Amino acid sequence: MTEAAVPPRAPLWLDLLRLARPEYWFKNGFMLLGVVLAVFYRRQTAGAWPAGLETWWQVAVGFAATCVIASSNYALNEWCDLESDRHHPEKRRRPLAAGRLPAWSAAVLWAVLAAAGMSLAMLVNRPFAAAGGALWCMGVVYNVRPIRAKDWPYIDVLTESVNNPLRLFLGWFTILPDCVPPLSLIFAYWMAGAFFMAAKRLAEKRSLASDETAGRYRPSLGRYHENDLLMQMFFYASAGSLLLGVFIVRYHVELILAVPLMAGVFAAYLRLTLAPGSPAQQPERLYRERWLMSYLAVCLVVFTILMFVEWPWLRTLINVDASGVPPIWQL
Repeated sequence: MTEAAVPPRAPLWLDLLRLARPEYWFKNGFMLLGVVLAVFYRRQTAGAWPAGLETWWQVAVGFAATCVIASSNYALNEWCDLESDRHHPEKRRRPLAAGRLPAWSAAVLWAVLAAAGMSLAMLVNRPFAAAGGALWCMGVVYNVRPIRAKDWPYIDVLTESVNNPLRLFLGWFTILPDCVPPLSLIFAYWMAGAFFMAAKRLAEKRSLASDETAGRYRPSLGRYHENDLLMQMFFYASAGSLLLGVFIVRYHVELILAVPLMAGVFAAYLRLTLAPGSPAQQPERLYRERWLMSYLAVCLVVFTILMFVEWPWLRTLINVDASGVPPIWQL
């Protein structure tokens, strides 16, 4: 009988790269909404579009800084979740959980990437660096004891989804460092992120064999029932939609025509979450769902077009007075 072939060990640099999880960087695309809204707000208040290479260089540096800070958090996550990852059917193959790298390597990478990311953030401006620091701190709050928010039901979803509005801040500050986005939009973005995080928990819960297995992988997951997570998803979708409506009526009523498409995103994602072996367990791989990506592309195109149009008749139809725009907090 011949011995089974042993798969070749991955190079050290490749395992270190996997700790940084560059495939997760697409999540930082959420900061682009902040960039787009800041561009339009500047156009309405200053009467000019942002111009010049320096502005767009700041956006590029800001995106790079966000990716590096996020990778620092991913290294911390893998360091802190070393034992629990070994109880997950896929995550046990990660470099630390599989024993291919020592735990201290993740700690070193966490510190190095944090320093590099914050150094890049300071090149943009101070408000951007403050938002980047908050993103990094949320990684500590979420992963590190004694707080370790990820172990607490409900708190785990709300703290992880805070990264959504933080990314919106980061995008906004690359263009407008002296004021912040409307609070209605910030909280709507938070609630939308919480919906997607609750969906991830539900998909994970359904994929694991028992509450005991789920609890060994993540204590908060062992305390959830599927109906609890469905209830959360309904709450977050409702709250996010209401807050988004406040933003639309206050700042650009034409966007109300995109609401059915946005509601469709929630419905489509719920369907995806409930599918066997749901890809919602790993949102970083959702780009493989072509139908979902196509639908999101349509939503983005419609949203962008509606940002460029002004139809006074629409305000008259729904009986909403024209907005003078400004109320946005000054720093």
